[in-house]
Amino acid sequence: MPGSQTRSRPRDRNNILNRPEFLSLNQPVRRETSAGEGRARRTATRRPSQQDDVTARGSRDSSEGAPSGDGIPKDGSRWPEQDCMQLNPSFRGIAINSLLAIDISLSRRLGVCVGARGPGAPMRPIVALLAFSGHALPWLCGTLLCLWCSDTLAGQEVLVNLLLALILDLMTVAGVQKLVQRRGPWDAPPGFLDRVALDAYSFPAAHASRAVVVSRFLLNHLVLAVPLRILLYLWAFLVGVSRVLLGKHHLSDVGCGFALGFLHFSLVESVWLDSAACQALLAIGSLHWAPLV
Repeated sequence: MPGSQTRSRPRDRNNILNRPEFLSLNQPVRRETSAGEGRARRTATRRPSQQDDVTARGSRDSSEGAPSGDGIPKDGSRWPEQDCMQLNPSFRGIAINSLLAIDISLSRRLGVCVGARGPGAPMRPIVALLAFSGHALPWLCGTLLCLWCSDTLAGQEVLVNLLLALILDLMTVAGVQKLVQRRGPWDAPPGFLDRVALDAYSFPAAHASRAVVVSRFLLNHLVLAVPLRILLYLWAFLVGVSRVLLGKHHLSDVGCGFALGFLHFSLVESVWLDSAACQALLAIGSLHWAPLV
């Protein structure tokens, strides 16, 4: 026996489980039966009360946060799935946002005449004069002056309808701008002339719309040579471009202005006032104006 014990000591010493870091593995597992039984007893006594709490909470949530007919809880909160739907935009939303970003970037790059130190500062006076040619004041005042000086029924008929087209374009564009309230690419405040013409916002471009209305009206009711017709088309296009160069409008604003101008012209042509209606309007508008016979 002593020999076997002496032989077992080197064996125990060489055993890896006898190292200090592995001593916990050799210790017997303590079974705390009494403590386990007490814990189980407390858990058993606590389960009915927890079930009652869960039942009460569920009934309260169903009464307060139950979804309404449109799928939104009554307390105004949103489901997590609805928040995830907002965080994950659709392909349509991504495409629209990308196009708007491209529109803003290109419009800012084309605004070379913004300020007195821009790259297009030398040609800023010419661009500003070209933009002023599409302003509302020159065309309204010029139409009224021509109407006052006209002495033919046909001329007065055309001028009255042109005046109504200009007023329609002015009021429609001003209403859409007030509704959308989109700022320009450089967020510059509107000038005095812009405020007079109710052109305080960017979308749609009022100058572009007015240029299309006037050019289409003149091309449709005046006999012009081919070079003059080409110049009218070119003038309407350059008026819209000049507003982009001055940093007043985005490219999309000018495009929508062109489309709105075509719409206004088509509307005026469809409800064209004849000579008798124009003479009645002239008689109402001016008491000393004797209608032509």
